[in-house]
Amino acid sequence: MRRCVSLVVAALVAACVAPRVRAEDCVPLADFSAAAVGAFPADWKVRSDGGRSVYTIAEEDGRRFLRARSRGHGAQAATERSWDLNERPVLAWTWRAVEFPRGANEQSGANDSVLAVYLLVPHSRIRGPKAVKYVWSERVPAGTRLESNGGLTQVKVVQSGTEARGRWVDERVNARDDYLALHGTDAVPEPAGVAVLTDSDDTDSTAQGDYANLRACRE
Repeated sequence: MRRCVSLVVAALVAACVAPRVRAEDCVPLADFSAAAVGAFPADWKVRSDGGRSVYTIAEEDGRRFLRARSRGHGAQAATERSWDLNERPVLAWTWRAVEFPRGANEQSGANDSVLAVYLLVPHSRIRGPKAVKYVWSERVPAGTRLESNGGLTQVKVVQSGTEARGRWVDERVNARDDYLALHGTDAVPEPAGVAVLTDSDDTDSTAQGDYANLRACRE
């Protein structure tokens, strides 16, 4: 009996220390569950028509997700979404690295990534949006900060290495706080959407990865 009580107490303590995120704390940004398998998702856009061949809906074990296969391409895919970044500052998603672009290091001359997720914020019709780009890099250590697009895109490496290749990995970042810190502002923006990028144009190689269940969550 004493052992049973101890187990109950331990379970309660664990629940208090590490509360689970409830489904109602998140709103979907892209879950792909209603998208047609084998097709480019209808409510997404790419900068060039060639990019449409990079991204298609796939399904495994009843789960639909966005599969990216890049062969010398560098096309970002994006979807327009707006939400209150103060109410739901956390950007969450699941991704899986399959094939890393050969020799990529997320820097000039080899700026390719197997997986990248963006928070997009309106900025300029000519220069494009401001962004925070979250990257899974083969070589660059997690926590590294970089930039591209003349500073409009601030880059944060959140996964590094090939140890988890082939496995789904859950990510959770405070996109609001990252945006404010990396762009040096105290004005909380209204997001314009989210984007993904699996690219291999700089390295003229191939890259493959998968994306699922992008959502905005409370802290």
